[in-house]
Amino acid sequence: MRRIWRKDAALWKEDEASQKIIRNSLGWLTVAEQMGGVADELAIFAEEIRNEGFRHVMVCGMGGSSLCPEVLRQTFGRQEGFPELLVLDSTDPDVVSDLASRIDPARTLFVISSKSGTTTEPLAFYKFWFEQVRRRTGEPGKNFVAITDPGTLMEKMATEAKFRRVFLNPADIGGRYSALSYFGLVPAALQGLDVKKLIDRARRVAHSCSHVVPAAENPGARLGAVVAECAKAGRDKLTIVADPRVGSLGLWIEQLIAESTGKEGKGVVPVAGETLGSPSAYGDDRLFVSVAVEKPDGETETKLRALEAAGHPVVRRVLTDLYDLGEEFFLWELATAFAGWRLGINPFDQPNVQESKDATKELLETFAREGKLPEQAALASDEVLTVYAGEGAHSSLQSGSLADAIKSHLARVKPGDYVALLNYFEETEGHDELLQTIRARLRDATRCATTVGYGPRFLHSTGQLHKGGSGAGVFLQITARDATDLPVPGEPYTFGILKQAQALGDFRSLARRERRALRVDLGADVGAGLTRLGELIGEALPLSETTSASG
Repeated sequence: MRRIWRKDAALWKEDEASQKIIRNSLGWLTVAEQMGGVADELAIFAEEIRNEGFRHVMVCGMGGSSLCPEVLRQTFGRQEGFPELLVLDSTDPDVVSDLASRIDPARTLFVISSKSGTTTEPLAFYKFWFEQVRRRTGEPGKNFVAITDPGTLMEKMATEAKFRRVFLNPADIGGRYSALSYFGLVPAALQGLDVKKLIDRARRVAHSCSHVVPAAENPGARLGAVVAECAKAGRDKLTIVADPRVGSLGLWIEQLIAESTGKEGKGVVPVAGETLGSPSAYGDDRLFVSVAVEKPDGETETKLRALEAAGHPVVRRVLTDLYDLGEEFFLWELATAFAGWRLGINPFDQPNVQESKDATKELLETFAREGKLPEQAALASDEVLTVYAGEGAHSSLQSGSLADAIKSHLARVKPGDYVALLNYFEETEGHDELLQTIRARLRDATRCATTVGYGPRFLHSTGQLHKGGSGAGVFLQITARDATDLPVPGEPYTFGILKQAQALGDFRSLARRERRALRVDLGADVGAGLTRLGELIGEALPLSETTSASG
């Protein structure tokens, strides 16, 4: 712990190239103290926006720059007298179109968040919304704020477009460790939250994690050690059991853990949002972490005790109120850095995230040159669904009927694996319910962990684990036709084409790494397609009488 607080890069890696990355990634350790000095300034800025009559604040970002605001949005909701916080972290044109129908661009403050200032998605969002505002006002820049590192393209663009404010974040903080920096706290202030209180909670737990606190009493060291040692013992499926009041925290933890640990053929697989089951639903690869406000509800506590009695390790985190999220943000960052040391990996790089970005860029260049994207060869189809396999995958999958293709793909699942649903369509409550039904069937039939991710969001988080981790993933990439499409101003492609390129690039990366992946296209009706897919999975994975009774 002393070496972590000293920012000793050699703790994690010996080579100079890795140490250079690490040295430039440890600012999160002290950023809460720095932000304490600007809390009043953020409150004044939030009051200025409130008084000018803005109805919405929309954070436009990806991964680390958007997930903390999304947690705050879902947890705290709209604060009386303040603009409603919205988060756009999807290139799905149906998502963009839905948000456009809900807001008045002239009365919306757009927060363009990008650490590097060159990430494709935030730049596309900026171009789209700037054009929407420009059509309605003479000074569109007044509706925009940027959060980025010093010296980036985004800073230059924001200055030229006369943005209202540019918040330059400390450069020595990676995206997924940036919750307590401007990336998390500017949206928090604009939403009407007490930023000082969030910071104070973070500082409080930082003091309790100080190197002078004995390791056995140090919450950051303890959590990091439990996560890492369980993973090394085969319990590498970190299952987050979150109180519904802070349910979205699981999304943020998922990104932090997956992107930080999933590399060099290793990785802790975070499982967020999976319904808690009985002990018989699980293999011996789980670590459960309960995060509750005050205490878990009775049903959850009963299930957790049953899991403990069956020999599963259970960690309990108890929040006094919602503002203790500030504490959780810091604690999990420190625990992840600690776990990275124990696992022998660099928790501050993300080599395979860049791989996905490069694949998307290459495909967009192909589209600009040829006017279309490459097409995958269909493996099987029916009146609703079509399935596609990666290059070289045909030999290991039964061709013919769609049911055979699904069944032979799921036959690849073995104990200790995880099954990931990679979704490239609009996230809605209805779609979520259908996906939960599918993942429950997958888990109960295989006893394997299941994860659900919406693209392209997960490319900036769990995508690192999928490609750089242990290879224990079995993937169902699920695509669908968009109901609408929207242009990206100044680009030869639309949002729909961009999303297609991201999905195709992601699938290609998985195939190149010989990951077990199958693509299922749902057609034009996502609900009907997911229902049909659920039926086929049910036929491929019949439940035993024991599983049915225990479920």
